[in-house]
Amino acid sequence: MVSAVVAIGAVEVQQCTAQQPATPQPKTGAQAQPAQAPRPAQIDRNGVLILVRSTLLALDHANKSGNYTVLRDLAAPGFQVNSAARLGEIFAGHRRDGLDLSGVIVIDPQFSLLPQIEANGLMRMTGFFPSVPKQVNFDLLFAPVGGQWRLFGISVALGQTGPVAPSEPPVTQRPPEPPPGVGGAKGPPPKK
Repeated sequence: MVSAVVAIGAVEVQQCTAQQPATPQPKTGAQAQPAQAPRPAQIDRNGVLILVRSTLLALDHANKSGNYTVLRDLAAPGFQVNSAARLGEIFAGHRRDGLDLSGVIVIDPQFSLLPQIEANGLMRMTGFFPSVPKQVNFDLLFAPVGGQWRLFGISVALGQTGPVAPSEPPVTQRPPEPPPGVGGAKGPPPKK
């Protein structure tokens, strides 16, 4: 099974746990400003699909070729602090496990977090592609660069396709059914 792999811009690269980029520490006294709550991103469905699919396909091509320069070059400058060699190290598990992301072309993603603008100005979206036998989970961050959203952080992992049913409980003995017309609550009540 492929574990979560995270590549985040601004030299924050880590495996196994998704993290958001660091946000500035709150100011004190007269400089203090209230923290902004995330707000919905102003982007249409087609724009979201293009961002998600093109990002995951770029990762898929990089994983299959072992060449991460295009993935890196298409990303935001903050992400580009990761060298192509470093990205190759981060996603080595994907290559080793033969992770195939090509199914994202034809399957629609399901979102657990609709695109939203975080307090730091990055757009975040989280969800999965319900593929079989494993679903592809993603958590993506994009930074605005020159009027376009460009990759700033990515986490991709395989997970369960759906709820897993518990194993069957042990069979218990039920009392035998009484023969028809004998006792029980079946039939009309006896007349007096």
